[in-house]
Amino acid sequence: MMRTKILFIAAAAVSLVSCKKVTTINQSELLPDWTTATHSASTPDYSFFDDNTVQRFDITIDEAWWTIMQEHKDEYVASMGGGSFSDVTPIYVPCNLEHNGINWYNVGIRYKGNSSLSNSNGIGKLPFRLKFEEFVNDYPEITGQNFYGFEELSLSSNFNDKSLMREKVASDLFRDFGVPCARSVFCEIYIDYGEGPVYFGLYTVLEVVFDSAIQNEFGSNTGNCYKPDGDGASFANGTYAESYFENKTGGTDFSDVLGVYNTVNATQTNPAGWRTAMELYLNMDGYLKYMAVNFTIQNWDTYGRMTHNYYLYNDPSTGKLNWIPWDNNEAFEEGKMGGALSIDLSDASDQWPLLSKVIADPVYEAQYKTYLRDFIDNYFNASNMSAIYSNYSNLIQSSVNAETSGYSYLNSSADFSSAVSDLNTHVSQRYSIVDAYAP
Repeated sequence: MMRTKILFIAAAAVSLVSCKKVTTINQSELLPDWTTATHSASTPDYSFFDDNTVQRFDITIDEAWWTIMQEHKDEYVASMGGGSFSDVTPIYVPCNLEHNGINWYNVGIRYKGNSSLSNSNGIGKLPFRLKFEEFVNDYPEITGQNFYGFEELSLSSNFNDKSLMREKVASDLFRDFGVPCARSVFCEIYIDYGEGPVYFGLYTVLEVVFDSAIQNEFGSNTGNCYKPDGDGASFANGTYAESYFENKTGGTDFSDVLGVYNTVNATQTNPAGWRTAMELYLNMDGYLKYMAVNFTIQNWDTYGRMTHNYYLYNDPSTGKLNWIPWDNNEAFEEGKMGGALSIDLSDASDQWPLLSKVIADPVYEAQYKTYLRDFIDNYFNASNMSAIYSNYSNLIQSSVNAETSGYSYLNSSADFSSAVSDLNTHVSQRYSIVDAYAP
């Protein structure tokens, strides 16, 4: 079903409409003591994404805005109708963000996510999105404000991940193997919503793909950057519509993504010609690398089972779309919704032609196997991964131990060590499976 996104903007005066009441609050009355200083940088400073550091954010949200935020979250979850995706985007409210003694003021903060919100079971550790110029129309003094060059940040709560490191490790592996992916860092989140600072737990902070990641990866952010979602994002025959491909960079020419759709669904009477046509629109070498990583580590919550959690960026230097993975907290396990696809993709149905048609081509299958072999020999094996898991578990142990009931997905302190052990077992199992398929 096609999803229509409705954005409720929190401006100088915001009305949250529900079936019972209308709440109106003037933010200038809420935040009289916040200064007007801004912090900005001309280019992103990636030293923030330090693999050997656990960062800390202290966020302050006025109690009245916090109340509005919770009311709208509840309406957002209710609109999902028991498991479906919502047509509503949670509202931004203003907050103060402190990091390393520096303050950013009137930053927009909102909830994000689907299952992480609807299946939270009363746990307050929920994912957020930060947008540093969201309220620039109401506060012109924050014009140009960014976070060390980043205009937006995504705060992943590590939902459904008792190791709290899947999001981080997956993004590292994709990027190390040459697949463009947002950078990430561990971060402790404290929020004061009127009752003093509350530790919301250990999060993974990621750069936003259409903000800085594409500029960093491709040296440009002017090409089409699609965030596909809905039936058409499967590329299945008969599903295409522009509305399924939200263009985050604002372009109106959809000929690139339409070219992929038409080509992948074309009758393959000439395999070489079909491959040439595919490579005209999609960076197939990069896509095959993505496939090798994704189906080795197992990630069910993306293309192949779900019609979301990836981006497509048209690199202006090549004119080709590039596949960018996103939201990897459910990786490194068999998963739900029928589970992760098998390594040979024999269970990839025609509903997912960018898998079924690609793996059916002998040339692409051979290249896929070559990348699988490279990935397990040089990246995803017990020796390499045990060192990574050990390093990260030691790094975040104290942050994990500090999580408290109501702000943690862990039921006991033993859950964390058990989850790390499971990750190491998973590596050995997956290595054997890939080794047998791509000898």
